[in-house]
Amino acid sequence: MHKRMTITLDEAVYEGLYSRVGKRRMSQFIEDLLRPHVMDTALDDSYRAMAADTQREAEVMEWCNALAGDMADAAR
Repeated sequence: MHKRMTITLDEAVYEGLYSRVGKRRMSQFIEDLLRPHVMDTALDDSYRAMAADTQREAEVMEWCNALAGDMADAAR
């Protein structure tokens, strides 16, 4: 559900927003900018998305195992 809100902007800021984003996209643009600053789940969502990337996870594990092997060789 969306809530309607009235905000006040400097005229130059409004004109810049209007010219770059367009009248019908301003609300979504502002919401996208604010969301990471006001929602607690942004970092959780990012970690969840990274963990779901199985190819990336496999590459990370391969890299970690190789690094551990390098460290073991260096300790000898």
